[in-house]
Amino acid sequence: MKEEQCFTIKQTAEQTGINEDTIRYYEKIALLPRVERKDNGHRIYRQEDINTIRLIACLKKTGMPLEEIRPFLAVSADTDPAEYPELVELLRNHRENIVSQIASLQQVVDFIDMKLEEGRYRRDCSDEYLEGVPEQPKPVSPGEMRYFSVSAKAGKSQTSVR
Repeated sequence: MKEEQCFTIKQTAEQTGINEDTIRYYEKIALLPRVERKDNGHRIYRQEDINTIRLIACLKKTGMPLEEIRPFLAVSADTDPAEYPELVELLRNHRENIVSQIASLQQVVDFIDMKLEEGRYRRDCSDEYLEGVPEQPKPVSPGEMRYFSVSAKAGKSQTSVR
């Protein structure tokens, strides 16, 4: 029988990209089960613990709060999702929220792109304004281009050369 590999907290942090203090915190709030310890009190992590920490990190990257992550950790990786329709529904709702956030962020990116093309920055970025954004940008006047003027850029490089 193959002996299971064990890892220190430092090795676990390196493998998961989660710092040691955060790993200890997850254990303290019982998001992670209490890990075994050596005789000297140092924690011993197994591959299963590392996989759990990676799952927590993945769900956290989506903006899911720790308390909403907790029920997902109680389910084993090889469980049929159909056995947990409430978790499937939670994940679907969370996905919808993320898609909505992406759409909002895309509006902001579109607004920034338009401003960069126009060379104007003083309009608001309300949804009403963004919906009416023309496909082709209006011509930029010389006055508007002062934000991108060659003389301003040249002045910066002349100053830095001195």
